Amino acid sequence: MASAAPSQPPPLAGGRRALVAIALALGTFMMVLDSTIANVSLPTIAGNLGVSSDNSTWIVTAFAVANGISVPLTGWLMRRFGVVRTFCTTLVLFTIASLLCGMAWSLQSLIVFRVLQGAVSGPMMPGSQALLISIFPPEKRATALGIWSITTLVAPIMGPILGGVISDNYHWGWIFLINVPFGIFAASICWINLRARETPAIKLPIDMVGLIMLVVWVGAMQIMLDLGKNADWFSDPTIVVLGVIAAITFVAWVIWEWTDANPTVDLHLFTNRNFAIGTLAFCLGYAVFFANILLMPLWMQTQLGYTATWAGLVAAPSGVVAVLLTPLAARMAGRFDARILATVAFVGFAVSYWMRSGYTTTASFWDYTIPMMVQGVSMATFFLAMVTISLDRIPPEKIPSATGISNFARIVAGAFAASIITTAWDRREALHQARLADAVGAKPPYQMAVEGLHRLGLDATQAAAVVTREMVGQAYLLAANDLFRLSAWLAAAMIVVLWFTRRPAAHDGPIAAD
Repeated sequence: MASAAPSQPPPLAGGRRALVAIALALGTFMMVLDSTIANVSLPTIAGNLGVSSDNSTWIVTAFAVANGISVPLTGWLMRRFGVVRTFCTTLVLFTIASLLCGMAWSLQSLIVFRVLQGAVSGPMMPGSQALLISIFPPEKRATALGIWSITTLVAPIMGPILGGVISDNYHWGWIFLINVPFGIFAASICWINLRARETPAIKLPIDMVGLIMLVVWVGAMQIMLDLGKNADWFSDPTIVVLGVIAAITFVAWVIWEWTDANPTVDLHLFTNRNFAIGTLAFCLGYAVFFANILLMPLWMQTQLGYTATWAGLVAAPSGVVAVLLTPLAARMAGRFDARILATVAFVGFAVSYWMRSGYTTTASFWDYTIPMMVQGVSMATFFLAMVTISLDRIPPEKIPSATGISNFARIVAGAFAASIITTAWDRREALHQARLADAVGAKPPYQMAVEGLHRLGLDATQAAAVVTREMVGQAYLLAANDLFRLSAWLAAAMIVVLWFTRRPAAHDGPIAAD
């Protein structure tokens, strides 16, 4: 990329800029959408393909791992082939992979196509971010980041809604096939309008050793987290081996990338205080956010009797609030310290999670929805503020690498959190069920419950089954409340971490050079 501002093409203007911005945002929207759209559809897909629900979770994991691994290559690909060419090519490949996913005939074929879809989508998000910044003038860069933040935060919310509606009413393949027409539109608009703005291509060697080690440690870690729950964690030799491989390879990868002349991941960017601390807060904040948007629909469908559609609709108000408030947040970004906006986001997340920690068995649809609306306020400022902080004073030529690293860390953190939250939920449920069993096992309460069910016409076996079912449901409720409460404390702790960063530079914000 050009390193001097005068050599960069001028910003776009008017309707052309709006059209290209929509196409760029649409490309990112599809990629982020596909990270969550299959979550609520797994039981339907598993049933249609004749596999168990446990095996179907590989559909989500395969995409997340492949996507996370490919993101760090963004900087190298964009320098080697140009930003525009890289983004448009990956958008076309993503569209083709989506078509193949929709046409998959078995679980194995679907997993292969999801790996392909995740692998080619790595540069899409950082590429769209870099191009959005380039087509807006410096004084409107906050607007560009606002558009980008809408797509990256609303898409995870829309995923479960669309996935639920499609899986409840149509063939599951359409959760992937809907990408095809939008992918063709976005790729066409971006190539036609941006190919004349291509950045210079520089022949650079690729760090194959670093890339291989990256694939090994991320893959081993994710597989360990996915299989650990059913394998009783480190009592299983396979999990131990995976953990050792992940740890050793990670340490070796860090040493290699730090000392290599042309690393896949430029770890020296972490010498920038705002990038290091901002990325840490960004990752942990997103991990908690992603874990909770996975836990809510899972709990509502498995324990509360909600359909996939209604479980998705509970989250809809948060997306609406985020869309309405993000333009306001974008305008405020140029006037206020980004750390203040980030603090507002983390406070909102903490309040939202804390409100959920008080759920009872009598909670209504609106009881579940109101905390999500509070979360929407945070979503409007979170991505925008964190990107502004983490990319502060990063030289323009390093923006693609920085955004690639930031998004890689965030995506991998989200994937790890998805596995951890389900495991923690089951562990806490087992603990609460044991405690409830001790309490219910006392003769007077249990006898009273059984006698009441007898009067309703149930025999002893049926009455015991009803009591057990209620006890399990209550245990899962208490477990969910525990995790919501923990999430609130983690979000609050991120506020402290956040203020160790320096105030981002005014005006140019995230791309100001030293």
